[in-house]
Amino acid sequence: MKKTSKIYIAGHRGLAGSAFVRRLEAEGYNNIITRSHAELDLLKQDRVEAFFESEQPEYVILAAAKVGGIWGNSIYPAQFIYENIAIQTNVIQAAFINKVEKLLFLGSACIYPKHCLQPIKEEYLLSGYLEPTNEPYAVAKIAGIKMCQAYNRQYNTAFISVMPNNLYGPNDNFDLETSHVLPALVRKFHLAKLAAAGQCGAIEKDEAVRGPIPPDLKTALGIDPSTNQPLDGPAGQPVVILWGSGTPLREFLHVDDLADAGVFLMNHNDQPDLINIGCGQDQTILELAQIISGVVGYEGQIEWDSGKPDGTPRKLLDVSKLDNLGWRAGIELEDGIRQVYRWYRSG
Repeated sequence: MKKTSKIYIAGHRGLAGSAFVRRLEAEGYNNIITRSHAELDLLKQDRVEAFFESEQPEYVILAAAKVGGIWGNSIYPAQFIYENIAIQTNVIQAAFINKVEKLLFLGSACIYPKHCLQPIKEEYLLSGYLEPTNEPYAVAKIAGIKMCQAYNRQYNTAFISVMPNNLYGPNDNFDLETSHVLPALVRKFHLAKLAAAGQCGAIEKDEAVRGPIPPDLKTALGIDPSTNQPLDGPAGQPVVILWGSGTPLREFLHVDDLADAGVFLMNHNDQPDLINIGCGQDQTILELAQIISGVVGYEGQIEWDSGKPDGTPRKLLDVSKLDNLGWRAGIELEDGIRQVYRWYRSG
């Protein structure tokens, strides 16, 4: 890509899209195109086609998607499969029609089977059953991968599909009902720290900025949901309740590393296909909770709700393909979490 190339970033306000904006601007790219949802509804095929015909982008980064954690996927499965298939189908088809030079499609590591050999190689796709808790989202993303591969094969396009592992970073979703595990833990421990210090006003401010706090969580934090005042006695001592057993292993990738890898691939990868993006290291959810509680400074009680699902036992990506191209992740997990927590408190 040239510094003056016209680059369209779909989903520029989201976690991944905003990271691509930051990365490209930092590297001197000066012709970036963005549209808000109000300006361009990617679910509407005619509007997407009109936008591409008018703007004629040379490169496309497809980071727009409906995303969420286990709870969100279980409550809104129809929205997850419909919206993601519609968005990616409309953008990929419009990119083909308007002869986009290269497109990067952002997928997810959840596309791989639940019980998969570790670390997970790209060729393990469709080798087993998916994790049921996020199957609709995974099926949608697999459809996007296969669409890119089919267009490359039939039309000789240059559409790359990248599969990052669990992403985190600035502009993440901290809604306690729809967020992924890392931002949810950051917020829970932050709220528990405030509750332990009796800072109910700060908790109310957090709720106004970051979204509702479920009544059961307020009670666990030692706060009366109806009055937002501390509960008396032992009930007033905050407890952080976390889902599952804490034993599943997860790999976390800072979104700035994702954007760095994505720009690298747009400039250096001439054989478009599926490629994993990760840091090559994982840890248990328990270890993650310990890191986050230490960063936040919460020293209170933690309980695990074993009645809640764990999800996939382990997800560690094999990143040798990307490593052989000359790219490696550079942000250590604890450093990245410290950065995220600073960003969270500044909001």
